Amino acid sequence: MADLRVNIGALALKNPVMTASGTFGYGLEFADFIPLDGLGGIIVKGTTLKPREGNDYPRMAETPQGMLNCVGLQNKGVDYFCEHIYPQIKDIDTNMIVNVSGSSPEDYAECAARIDALDRIPAIELNISCPNVKDGGMAFGVTCTGASSVVKAVRERYHKTLIVKLSPNVTDIAEIARAVEAEGADSVSLINTLMGMAIDIERRKTVLSINTGGLSGPAVKPVALRMVWQVAKAVKIPVVGLGGISSTRDAIEFLMAGATAIEIGTANFIDPAVTIKVRDGINQWLDSHGCQSVKDIIGCLE
Repeated sequence: MADLRVNIGALALKNPVMTASGTFGYGLEFADFIPLDGLGGIIVKGTTLKPREGNDYPRMAETPQGMLNCVGLQNKGVDYFCEHIYPQIKDIDTNMIVNVSGSSPEDYAECAARIDALDRIPAIELNISCPNVKDGGMAFGVTCTGASSVVKAVRERYHKTLIVKLSPNVTDIAEIARAVEAEGADSVSLINTLMGMAIDIERRKTVLSINTGGLSGPAVKPVALRMVWQVAKAVKIPVVGLGGISSTRDAIEFLMAGATAIEIGTANFIDPAVTIKVRDGINQWLDSHGCQSVKDIIGCLE
């Protein structure tokens, strides 16, 4: 058995396989399919300061090699999470990580501060792909100034491991990564979804209720892999790779490109046991190639 342990800052993972926010619920929904404590971490669905209803239906659409979604961060708010969800997940023997979203730096910081008080939540993943209501709806994560403003506000009030999830809808993602690193991010995860659209040609309307949505699944993998490779070379903090990972081979590609850990998202909808299969597949690949540790292949591209 190869050593699969990795670290994201001060956060120790028993293996590099985690779940992507929004695709795995709160983890409990998958307990009948896999041993939850067999994962390196579970990133629960997006949580905001106040409850959100999300967007109108339809808000999901299949595409070739992937899917579009515009769910809109539907959740019952951070206080509901702390009071009702946290007691149910706090004893799962893995890293339970909360994805935090907001509409202003102050919202992000307050939400993060309330989660900071929860003993058994060792990290948060900051979703900076949310629209900045004070800036005409432009996502925080598409400018260095916007990304920095959120991370700086959160860092002042959050004291555990801070992972910042980067938007791919930018010209230079390495520049954004360096900006959040400078403000105290312990890690970056990428990529979030690419913006896309689907049209019903009989109705002459867009399929999704708000016209556009986030594209995920195998179709985005080459873009995600390229961006992970670029960012891993640009920053000193650990990189978490995601985007279209659905097999052991996919995961190993991301590790070789420089990711310390990976997240699996859309593939969970197709095979609810895919995370454990990928974990075991990484171990088998390392054994068969004479590698003692997964660290032997992280960032090993010539």
